[in-house]
Amino acid sequence: MSQKILHQIKYRNRPLLARQMGYMYGDLLRESGFTACWDLLVPVPLHRKKQSARGYNQSEELSGGMAAALQVPAANLLIREVPTKSQTNKTRMERWENVRDVFAVRFPERLYSQRILLVDDVMTTGATLAACALSMQQHHPKSIDFAVLAAGK
Repeated sequence: MSQKILHQIKYRNRPLLARQMGYMYGDLLRESGFTACWDLLVPVPLHRKKQSARGYNQSEELSGGMAAALQVPAANLLIREVPTKSQTNKTRMERWENVRDVFAVRFPERLYSQRILLVDDVMTTGATLAACALSMQQHHPKSIDFAVLAAGK
């Protein structure tokens, strides 16, 4: 089921579905006692060309829904400076090489001493999340946690 939902979100122009899923996720976190855990939600960015072609960033939509449910701001503080090839069908090492050094932080002062929740749609090996976290870590956030809608094989 989650694969079908993610396919709709990523390839069938369903940004509202992503936002709704994010809201439900955030609502579950809130109901489970995860209130006041984060100061800021940061979506994993798409490269500007990919986002332009798709029309939206699914992770941004997810984080927007989560932010509404958790009553925590979301901010696009990461930039994917280098367009990367799809992670599908890559080995763990190839995935890391594909995303290493492609992310940059804008407005780094907004990360200082903040509890960050980094939001993405799918995590397979964690290479993308790790690369994003490494780019943010040098700006001294208090913590970085991850939230994903689904985990792949």
